[in-house]
Amino acid sequence: MAGNESGARLPRMENPAGLATPGGHYSHVAIANGLVFVSGQLPIDAQGRKLTDASFEEQARQVLANLEAALNGAGSSIAQLVQVRVYLADIEHWPGFNRIYADWAGEARPARAIVPVGPLHYGFKIEVEATALA
Repeated sequence: MAGNESGARLPRMENPAGLATPGGHYSHVAIANGLVFVSGQLPIDAQGRKLTDASFEEQARQVLANLEAALNGAGSSIAQLVQVRVYLADIEHWPGFNRIYADWAGEARPARAIVPVGPLHYGFKIEVEATALA
């Protein structure tokens, strides 16, 4: 990690290839003290196309693909996930997400929270953030 003028260590911020440019004042990934923190990933493809009108399943697959791209770009992986937080606009999507997630995660079983939140930005149905080992 980089230092600053006082010698304090600072986290490393990254926006890995394969992800759209962040739409706000944040980085997709922050790496600090051996951990990778992935910002909330929305169903936006690498070219910046928002999948607002896509099915829940398509949105969920895109979000997980974004999460994997962020992890890989930071030198981490699905197997190194520690915790995953899933925000759903409608809890009715939980069973469908759980099936897609289980296929995506394979043998990895990080701690996980599913949080029903009501409407998400742009009308998206899902957002996922995570913490992994670097």
